[in-house]
Amino acid sequence: MALTGTKFNELSLGQYGSVYTTSSSEEINPPTNHIFAAITFLEDTVFDATGGLIAETATKFINTDTAAHDLAAGAETEVQGTGGIVVDSVTFPKGITIFGRWTEIDLDSGKIIAYIAPKH
Repeated sequence: MALTGTKFNELSLGQYGSVYTTSSSEEINPPTNHIFAAITFLEDTVFDATGGLIAETATKFINTDTAAHDLAAGAETEVQGTGGIVVDSVTFPKGITIFGRWTEIDLDSGKIIAYIAPKH
């Protein structure tokens, strides 16, 4: 789903809601029929190695799923590229925001705000 115009502005201003979580919290999930569309890092943050960042489409958005990166170079498709690595040990620095479509977030360390958006 492409959010444009008013819908994009509502998302960028957090009008669909947000969730704050820390590494000591449990995993978080968006409400039914919603996804997390952006993640802002309040501290340097690392996602849990097993299920820390679950993408709606694992071959399209960064995540901690190793199976999402199984294509060999030259076998790219419209949905899946090659050469990416999982982000289970990557430290995302405080102050940046990443965008995508995630259905679950679990942190190993750090603090974030995850912004909610409609699924379709």
